[in-house]
Amino acid sequence: MVIDREDTAGTALLLAAAPVGKGRLIDAVGVLPALAAVPPGALTGTDAATLVELADPLDPQAVLTRLRAAVATPGPLSLYVTGQLHLDHRQQLVHLALARTSPSTLRYTALPWHWIAGELRLRRPGTTTVVVDLVADDQAWRRLAAGPGLPALCHGARVYGRVVPPPPRRAIASPDYLKACAAIWRSGARPSLAALHEQVVAQISAEPGATLGALVFAADFPPAQVPGQAPGLVPPLSGPAPAPVPAPGEPSGRSAGTAVPPARQETGADPLPAVLAAAESGRHDEAAAAAAAWEQHAHRTHGSGSPQAIHWLEVRADLARLAGDPAASCRLWMVAAEARLTRRQTSDDPEVEGAVDRAHHQWEQLRDADTARALAPALIALRRRVPGRQRGALQVLQRRLERWHDSSEGVTR
Repeated sequence: MVIDREDTAGTALLLAAAPVGKGRLIDAVGVLPALAAVPPGALTGTDAATLVELADPLDPQAVLTRLRAAVATPGPLSLYVTGQLHLDHRQQLVHLALARTSPSTLRYTALPWHWIAGELRLRRPGTTTVVVDLVADDQAWRRLAAGPGLPALCHGARVYGRVVPPPPRRAIASPDYLKACAAIWRSGARPSLAALHEQVVAQISAEPGATLGALVFAADFPPAQVPGQAPGLVPPLSGPAPAPVPAPGEPSGRSAGTAVPPARQETGADPLPAVLAAAESGRHDEAAAAAAAWEQHAHRTHGSGSPQAIHWLEVRADLARLAGDPAASCRLWMVAAEARLTRRQTSDDPEVEGAVDRAHHQWEQLRDADTARALAPALIALRRRVPGRQRGALQVLQRRLERWHDSSEGVTR
């Protein structure tokens, strides 16, 4: 999707997937030739871009791996997803069907939508665009239509596209939204994000046989601005801004051993107490958005991988813990540990050990086996590099993972 032109290179990930056979509701891969004919820079809004294409992938873990690689890129990221959504009856979670997905194997062969959301939360606000052209089966459609629409992706992500109800029996839906986008780009036009969306929606709505009742998404969040944020929590777009310092003392309600690490104060007021106060009063989304904005400011001011940027990354990890989201907290602590290792801090450095220990602790809080299994490989790899001071931590992790696996297979020991 086109955003303001940027000098840095971007990444576009095209994911088109639907079950093979009679369970297919949409010709998802049919849009890939049209998108592949578009200059990659048009897909990301940058002068240069890397294009990654996933056509009818089979394994959700493989998709997750490719998504993580794209999320880790420093430049703008545009994620294009076309396919079909189904509802997991057991957990009532929305999944994106893959090539081998069937109703009986949904939990094991489809991609949980919250996996996508969890990965995109690690991105800096204003650097991510998500474009969807999806069809939902009856149960998923009822769930989405009754709520706010597609599950929230992340603060600071531009979300555009549509979800349509299931087509008539024996009919196959077409990803007309993305096809219309591709046609406009191939004409040489480069409208703004909002203008392109409006043009496409008007065009496909006027066509004969247009799908009625589609859920349409149009949310364009500029960098460092997040709707609903309290004034005073977001750093200025230019000029000096304070570097973070820890709140004086341990705030009430925070457990010992999980405090965010300190950073030096340079000038101005310290924003961290206000961020923590928002979280501890239950305004978790506001606190997370503010911390992400300060992290973005640290990236701009001090550089990626700087102590200031890592500090705010760790603040975000602890905020996720306070919000009761152990999966996001685990991911963020692992990213923080990797960032510190990249800075050549040693594996026995207390800050590195602390980050891995907290990631491990948050992983232990997970109650969803699929999420635990998805996070385990990266955590095990970290544990091998950073054993920590608790003897046998890696073995404990591996035994817990075996129990998760056995419970999913119905095995008792």
